[in-house]
Amino acid sequence: METGGGGGGGGDDQGKPSGYTGRGIPPLPEEPNLRPEWRRPSGTQSDLSLQPEWRRRRPSAPPSKPSNTGGEEEIPLQPEWRRSKPSASASASAGVWEPEWRRSKPSASASASAGVWEPEWRRSKTCSTAFPWNQNYGVRKPSASSSGGVERRGDPNDLWRAAPAADSVVPKLEKLQISKHIPASTCPLDKKDKISPIQRPDNGGSLAILTSRLRVNHFPVKFDPERTIMHYSVSVKPKVSSKFGQPQKLSKSDLSMIREKLFSDDPEILPLEMTAHDGAKNIYSAIQLPEETFTVEINNGEDEKIISYSVTLALVNRLKLCRLMDYLSGHNLAIPRDILQGMDVVVKENPARRTVSVGGRYYPTNPPVVMKDLHHGIIAVGGFQHSLKPTSQGLSLCVDYSVLAFRKGMSILDFLHECIDNFKLDEFEKFRKCVEDALIGLKVNVTHRKCNRKYVISRLTPMITRYVTFPIDNAGGWSRSKDISLLTFFKDKYGKDIMYKDIPCLDLGKAKKNYVPMEFCVLVEGQRYPKERLNSISANTLKAMSLAHPNERECAIHKMVQSSDGPCSGGFIQNFGMSVNTTMTTIVGRVLGPPELKLGDPNGKIIKLTVDLEKCHWNLAGRSMVEGKPVEHWCILDFTSFGPFKYKLRGKDFIQKLTGKYKKLGIHMQEPIWYEESSMKILASYDLLSELLEKINNICKYNQAQLQFLLCVMAKKSPGYKYLKWISETKLGIVTQCCLSNGANEAEDKFYTNLALKINAKLGGSNVELSNGLPYFVGEGHVMFLGADVNHPGYQDTRSPSIAAVVATVNWPAANRYAARVCPQYNRSEKILNFGEVCLELVSCYRRMNGVRPERIVIFRDGVSEYQFDMVLNEELLDLKRVFQRENYFPTITLIVAQKRHQTRFFPEGWRDGSSSGNILPGTVVDTKVIHPFEFDFYLCSYYGNLGTSKPTHYHVLWDEHRFTSDELQKLIYEMCFTFAKCTKPVSLVPPVYYADLAAYRGRLYHEARIGMQSPKSTTSSSSKDASSISRTTSFEQGFYKLHTDLENIMFFI
Repeated sequence: METGGGGGGGGDDQGKPSGYTGRGIPPLPEEPNLRPEWRRPSGTQSDLSLQPEWRRRRPSAPPSKPSNTGGEEEIPLQPEWRRSKPSASASASAGVWEPEWRRSKPSASASASAGVWEPEWRRSKTCSTAFPWNQNYGVRKPSASSSGGVERRGDPNDLWRAAPAADSVVPKLEKLQISKHIPASTCPLDKKDKISPIQRPDNGGSLAILTSRLRVNHFPVKFDPERTIMHYSVSVKPKVSSKFGQPQKLSKSDLSMIREKLFSDDPEILPLEMTAHDGAKNIYSAIQLPEETFTVEINNGEDEKIISYSVTLALVNRLKLCRLMDYLSGHNLAIPRDILQGMDVVVKENPARRTVSVGGRYYPTNPPVVMKDLHHGIIAVGGFQHSLKPTSQGLSLCVDYSVLAFRKGMSILDFLHECIDNFKLDEFEKFRKCVEDALIGLKVNVTHRKCNRKYVISRLTPMITRYVTFPIDNAGGWSRSKDISLLTFFKDKYGKDIMYKDIPCLDLGKAKKNYVPMEFCVLVEGQRYPKERLNSISANTLKAMSLAHPNERECAIHKMVQSSDGPCSGGFIQNFGMSVNTTMTTIVGRVLGPPELKLGDPNGKIIKLTVDLEKCHWNLAGRSMVEGKPVEHWCILDFTSFGPFKYKLRGKDFIQKLTGKYKKLGIHMQEPIWYEESSMKILASYDLLSELLEKINNICKYNQAQLQFLLCVMAKKSPGYKYLKWISETKLGIVTQCCLSNGANEAEDKFYTNLALKINAKLGGSNVELSNGLPYFVGEGHVMFLGADVNHPGYQDTRSPSIAAVVATVNWPAANRYAARVCPQYNRSEKILNFGEVCLELVSCYRRMNGVRPERIVIFRDGVSEYQFDMVLNEELLDLKRVFQRENYFPTITLIVAQKRHQTRFFPEGWRDGSSSGNILPGTVVDTKVIHPFEFDFYLCSYYGNLGTSKPTHYHVLWDEHRFTSDELQKLIYEMCFTFAKCTKPVSLVPPVYYADLAAYRGRLYHEARIGMQSPKSTTSSSSKDASSISRTTSFEQGFYKLHTDLENIMFFI
C-alpha cells in the first residue's frame, strides 16, 4: 500500500482533513496551503463585482448538525457544487427566473438536515457505504452571489483549492466493508445509489476565432404527444415439432413473412399499415390489437408442404408519447428508452419492407440509388442508416450514407464465370475447390418450379449430374423404393431437359438431400460480400465510394430521405402521429483557433510555431523535436535479404538516409551495431523467429550495449508480425519499429521524418508540446490524463477474449508521454475488469517517475454507447473511487466518453464556411440544436479532412469534479489533439483514447500470436476448432499479456 504521493499528503493520515477525529462530522478544515498567500484571491466584494450577476454563486450553507440517531447518514452521490440549488426565496431576491417545472419545494426534513436545497430528483437515498470523494476537493472558489451558477476560471494567478463544503460528510474508512476474498471491483451497489450523467454547466461555449454556417444530417421529427403506441410481444411456433424435439429456429425473413400473412388474412382486425415489426418478437401498433392466438398457414409454392404456425399476440406496454415530450422539455430527466425504441422501429418499417437490410443499414436494390460494378459478380450499393435522437431542438432523425458490397442476383453459372478467372465448364474438376469456396453457404431460388422458398447451398455432389441418382418410393408405398436418375426425374416430373450433364449438382438440403442442377438455380439478391475477400482493385473502389465528397454525400442523403424506400415515405409514420421535415437542420458552428506549438531546432534551441488555420499542418524542415533522444545502440533485422529482388532492401542507402535525417533534426545517431539478414519465412515461424531475436539480443549483451530499438524491414505485411511483437514486447523487452522495404527504398523525406517521429517517441523523447501548456490547468498541481478502450473479437467469434487497455500520461506539464496496461477479459464484455486496480498501478507509475501522485485526473473512455453510460458511471467509476479511497488517495476526477461511431455529419453551407476540400474547418465545435437536451456534450472536428467527409468526435461528459465550462473543456481537448506523437498535424480523436485503441489492438495481436503458436498445422478445419478451444482455455492467463518490465512505462504501442 502506498502511503505518500501528491494530492493526498503523507503518512497514515493521508487524505484526511485537518482536525479529523475519526468519528462523526469533522470541523471545517483549514484552507490547504497549496499556494502562496499572495496568490490566493481575497473574495472581497470588488472581486465579486468582476463576475456578471448570473455567474455569481451564493455562499455555502452553514454546516449541518451531526445526527445522533446512530443510523446511516444520508450520503449524496453528486458533488456539492452539482447538488446545490438556490432556494425559491433566494431566486426571487436575485431576480432569477425559473420555469414552473424547475420550481420544486424541498421537504422540511431535507432542508433542516442538509441546509442545501435540492430538487426532488436530485435527493439521494440513504446508502450503506459512504464515499469521502463527494467533497469539493480541488474545485474553484464560489463567489458570494446568491444567484447560483459556476464561476468562470480567469487569470491562473486567481486559482486555488477550496476546502470541503460545510455540509459534506467524511466517513470512516471502516464503513467500506470489502471482503478479502472479493476484489473491490465486484462490490455490488444498491440501485438507489446510482448516479446519472451531469447536466450542462452553461448554455454552450462562445470562444471562437470565426463562425461557419453548417447543415447537419438531422431532420426534425414532429409527433403528437397525445398519442399512445401499443407494444405487443409476438410468439411464433410451428404446430408440427421438428426432429429431435428441438424448436425450429425461424429467420427474420420467415418471421416477417408469417406476420404479413397473418395481417393480410384479416386486415380489418389486424391492419398491416398500422403496425411495425422489429423482425424478432416485438410489434408496435397505432391501434389496439386483439390479444389472442392465431393460426397462420404458409405455402411456399409447388411441391412444398403447407406449414402451420401458432402466432400469439400479448400486450407488453402502452407507450405514451407525452413522456418523451416531458423528457425533451426537461420536465423528466429519465430517458424513455422504450418509447424511443418503439418509434425507431416505426421509422424503420418502410425501408425494412422495401430494401435489403444488413446490420441496421438499408440498401435499395431495385433500382439502387448508387451502384458501381466491382466485377467478379460483385456490386457496390449505396444505402443509408438512420436513428432517432433526442436533441435540444426536439426529436431528430439522423440519416447517413453507407456503402456495402453485394453479390449480384444472377444465375449460378453466370456468377461462376464472373467470379472465377478463366473458369471453364469442361474443366470443372480443375476449379472445384474455387467453386466450393464461392458457392457454399449462399442462398438461391430455384427456377424449374414455382417456389418462394430460399435454399442454402450445403455442398456440391461428388459426381457429375449425369450419374446422380436417388431413391424414390412408389405411390402406394407397398413396394421397395428404387433408384432413379436425376436426368429422368427432371424430365418426367417437370418436363425439363438438363443441358449441363457433366458438372456436379448443388445439394440444397439440410438433413435430407435435395439435388438441383446448377442451371436451375439463381442467387438471391442482396447477399453481402465480405470486404476482407475483395481484391485490391475492388477494395479501393469500395473505399472510394465510401469516402464520398461532402457535396456528394449530402446529395445522396437528400435522395434517400425523399425516396419511396426512405424512412419518410409511404405515409406509414403518419399513422402513428409522426412526421419528418425533409430539410436538413441548419446551425452555426464555432471554429477554435489552433494553439501555439513548441518545437526544437537543429541547434537544440526551443522555437515557437503558429500553424495555418485551414489545415493545421506543420513540417520539420529546419526544425526538430522538442526533446530528441540520441540513438547509439540499435540494430537492423532485414527480412528481405533472401526473397525476390524487387523487395530487397538497399541497406546502405537506407542507413545513410535515416542517419542523415537524424542529423538534419540535430539528433545524434550512430551506425547500427548489427545488421542481421533473414527471410520472410523465418518471420512466419514462431520458433525460428524466437531464436533469431534471442541471438540479436545476446549479441548486444556480449558487446555490453543496451539495445535501444530493433528496426525490422519486411517485404510485405505478414502474419509473423504478431509473433515479432509478442516475443519482443513480453519476453525480451526489445523496442521494435517495422517498415516495408518498398517504402524504405523509394520513399521521400516524409517517410524518414515519420520514422524518426515514431522512434523518438518510443525511446521516451518529446516530439511536440504546447507552447503555453495545457489550457485550464496552467499553474495547477500535477494532472494525469487516462484513456481506456476495449478491443472486441470478430462478430462470429464467441470464445476469444476482449482486450482492455488503459493508458496514462507519465509526465507533467507536457503530458505527452504515456504508459499502457493491457489485460484480457470476457468475450464481448465492455466493462473493464478491475478498472480501479489498473488505474492505481498507473498512478503508482506516475509517482515513481515524478515523485508525487497526480492531484487531478481526467479520464477519456472510448467505445461505449449511450446505453452503457450507466455501466461506466456506476461500475467503472465507483470501482476506481473505492480503490483510491482504500489508498487514502482522493484526486478530483472528470470522466468523458469519446464516441466516433455515430452518424452525425456537418456540411458547410458555402465555400467560405469550409475548407478547400469542401469539409468543415479543423477546430469546428457544435454545441447547439443537435446535442443532448440537457446533458453536457458537444461535437468537435479537430482535424483537416482531405478525403471524403470529415467525421467529428462526439464528447459526452459523464462526471466532472473540475467544474469545466464548455469553452474550457473544448479548448483543452482541441489543443491536446495537436500533441499526438506520430504525425505533424492534429488528429481526429483526443490522444489518450487514440493511444488506448492502439494498445488494445496490440493486445489483440498477442492473443492471435498465442493461437498461432499452439494451433496444429494440419487442416484448416482442425486449426479453427483448436483455435477456439485454446482461446477459451487460455483467455485469462494474465502473464501471457503482461509487458516486459523494460517496456511498461514507454510508448511501445505507437
